Amino acid sequence: MTARSDLSGDLTVAGLTALPEPERLRRIARASEDDAANVYYNWGQWARPSQKPPPGDWRVWLLLAGRGFGKTRAGAEYVRARVKAGARRIALVGPTADDTRGVMVEGDSGILAVSPAEEEPRYEPSKRQLRWPNGAVAHLYSADEPRRLRGPQHDTAWCDELAAWRYPEAWDMLMFGLRSGSDPRAVVTTTPRPIRLLRELLADPTVAVTRGTTYDNRKYLAPAFFSQIVRKYEGTRLGRQELEAELLEDLPGALWSRGVIEACRSAQRPSELARVVVAIDPAASSGESANETGIIVAGRDAQGCGWVLADASGRYQPAEWARAAVTAYRAHGADRIVAEINNGGDMVAATLRAVDPAVPFAAVHASRGKIVRAEPIAALYAEGKVRHLGAFPVLEDQMCGFAPGAAPAWTAGASPASPPSPDRLDALVWALTELLVQPMPHAGMFERYRRAATVAAQR
Repeated sequence: MTARSDLSGDLTVAGLTALPEPERLRRIARASEDDAANVYYNWGQWARPSQKPPPGDWRVWLLLAGRGFGKTRAGAEYVRARVKAGARRIALVGPTADDTRGVMVEGDSGILAVSPAEEEPRYEPSKRQLRWPNGAVAHLYSADEPRRLRGPQHDTAWCDELAAWRYPEAWDMLMFGLRSGSDPRAVVTTTPRPIRLLRELLADPTVAVTRGTTYDNRKYLAPAFFSQIVRKYEGTRLGRQELEAELLEDLPGALWSRGVIEACRSAQRPSELARVVVAIDPAASSGESANETGIIVAGRDAQGCGWVLADASGRYQPAEWARAAVTAYRAHGADRIVAEINNGGDMVAATLRAVDPAVPFAAVHASRGKIVRAEPIAALYAEGKVRHLGAFPVLEDQMCGFAPGAAPAWTAGASPASPPSPDRLDALVWALTELLVQPMPHAGMFERYRRAATVAAQR
């Protein structure tokens, strides 16, 4: 019998989490095995609400969360609780046999790790099963072998990283066999990917969905993970999927796709830029319900490649956006500010001059539709002639939600009185047009014929 420590009175989850990490580790190190075990296995105190099964009459609990959220611990604890409540036939299904064994059973947060001695199941690798003292049995399956799930019956299932399963048929076979007992249920722990199966589960009213991010579990993750890994991927498509658990899908017909933007991302600025401009798409009004003013900084390198350097867009008063643009102009050593004057006319130049009378300024006028102006820029992205220095999440959302005839993807919460505008995208198009798009000879005549053809087609 292990001797009791003198810390048992304050060795509680609440007490430990309130302490700085060095003191928390010191107290755990000084605790007896019994006291430490009492804390570790007390999942009811450790678990955040999002790690506990939701109430209600659901058949599937979908825990959709980022890396490091604590999904594996939540899944293992759910199985532990179901066994204690009377479950007897459990299916453990991972993407591969190695994943099922190495993560769900033997992992740091797997079933064996979360089970106290009196509840610990006996693992029989040759039989691919766990057997609990109370007679419950869990069978280990690989989603790579869907036929093994054809036939067996279960009253409980834990499916890990469903979005990484190679064969959706494995899910179908599992669901056909989830028919044992009076209340068969399954928990799915996964980071998202835009696959059909996951979309179907999210749309199913019998599925209870819990969402979470890597940041929810920050206090229990290594600081170096956040300073190095998380900082590197924050705002990128991969980071939004793997850390923030966003289900990112491409809009059919959009001029840009997530894959194209991800392929153009760079972490290092070029050593020299031939030109740098700041482009502005001024909002027609100001206030809480107004559109933002798009302010994009872009450059062109010696090879003729465009670089998106910064996004200083925001909801500004006129004097504020002028100051923000001039600040960006100075910070990036730009040679010109370009601004659309459709809404502001001469006031745009006057507002900039009030901040800096000497700033070089070029006015541009939108004589063509947004789609027509954006198409040449989208073509440059597809050719690999534009790079993003880091991540610009809001700008990239506008780009990937910009499609002819489609409701823009960034309209949530917009005021009906103030129609949403792809303000950052407009500024991006002006900046890269200034840097990379050469005026076509006789463009005015071409545009006249284009408009006439459009009118004729509509008759």
